[in-house]
Amino acid sequence: MKVKDIIAVLEEFAPLGIQEKWDNSGLIIGSPDNDVHGVMLGFDCTPELIDEAALAGCDMVVTHHPLIFKGMNHIDPFDYPVGAAVYKAVQAGIAVYAAHTTADKVIAGVSGAMARRLGLLDIEVLEPEEDGSVGLGAVGNLPVPMTAGEVLEMVKERFGLGVIRHSRPVEGLISRIAVLGGSGGGDIPAARASGAQLYITADISYHNFFTSGDFMLMDIGHFESEVEIVDILLALIRKKIPNFADCVRACVNRNNPVHYFGI
Repeated sequence: MKVKDIIAVLEEFAPLGIQEKWDNSGLIIGSPDNDVHGVMLGFDCTPELIDEAALAGCDMVVTHHPLIFKGMNHIDPFDYPVGAAVYKAVQAGIAVYAAHTTADKVIAGVSGAMARRLGLLDIEVLEPEEDGSVGLGAVGNLPVPMTAGEVLEMVKERFGLGVIRHSRPVEGLISRIAVLGGSGGGDIPAARASGAQLYITADISYHNFFTSGDFMLMDIGHFESEVEIVDILLALIRKKIPNFADCVRACVNRNNPVHYFGI
């Protein structure tokens, strides 16, 4: 197995060409022609994940968030987490690949997974591009309209949350919900324009929580909104390369850098 064989599977699912201009999805460390004996999947490419991969005999790591976003002037093994992870990966000969906004913008990816977890029907891309099949976010309809309190309880249960930050509860019933995994504050106008009474995302700033009575925001956390993509990519590689399935594993339990006190 070669790095390029794993990349082919990932990019058939989430083509590299659809990533956002500011993003750095794709192969970040290593050569497409490197041999791969095992793949470790994770959410963030931390030094701990690289250690886990090396211990498991994996010579390729695939994450959602890119290890390197901007140019690096030097590689410092004591610069946590980026420099340390880069140093460890190069030292161990581990290739590193990221499927970030590429996996965000396919409906089978991050936001589509959020919509499916909520049981939404008639799911569409929230901000469609090109032929409408790709783009950021997703929007769909509840099978049965619910009150804000009922939706809060459902979201908490289905995403396994201890806490939800939200604006004042919407007046009346909620029938249409927009979702966007990760930082979605800038996409609030698109959520409103979609006809949704509720928008679920993460990293919402304070002033955005001032909403009108017919529209509600929920911030469920960056990690919490996107982490399902790890299992999606894991299942994808195992399905597409079945004779390699036993060599593909995931490690996400310790990757959320945000901790909550008092839950």
